[in-house]
Amino acid sequence: MQPIKAESKPHRRHYLADESATAALGAALARALQPGLVIYLHGDLGAGKTALTRALIHAAGHVGTVKSPTYTLSEPYKVMLDGKPLNIIHYDLYRMSSPEEFLDAGFREDFDGRNVCIVEWPEKGDPVLPPPDVHVLLNVSGPGREVELQALSELGLLCLDRLVFPPL
Repeated sequence: MQPIKAESKPHRRHYLADESATAALGAALARALQPGLVIYLHGDLGAGKTALTRALIHAAGHVGTVKSPTYTLSEPYKVMLDGKPLNIIHYDLYRMSSPEEFLDAGFREDFDGRNVCIVEWPEKGDPVLPPPDVHVLLNVSGPGREVELQALSELGLLCLDRLVFPPL
């Protein structure tokens, strides 16, 4: 997918009052998924990146535990999307010691236009990490979270266009 022009990069903002609101956004994102989508999650420790991803993966149809890949760096999940099998691969690069570790593990091959790749701490993979279609920025705000979603490609724009979730 081609990147979209900076002046037309749409974004959406939401306030997530509690964990159930985070789960609802995860479910809404699951309904907006497209094969090949790459999502970067940004936010401090405890901002809700893993909770959002866990909700998305469960809403996409995974039954069972959704583990945080803090130590394994990557956890794949097989789900069905529009009646077709789809891999959602959740990365947590927080403990990665260098970008070369990402390459050495062969993770780059997962970004093949078929899998949905969700990456926590993507800055740890610069400059070897493939570019995102959607940036998700989470910030603690009072008892809840502020979240901003920004489309960075045509595929990201399609995702945000399909996202049905109330705005901030």
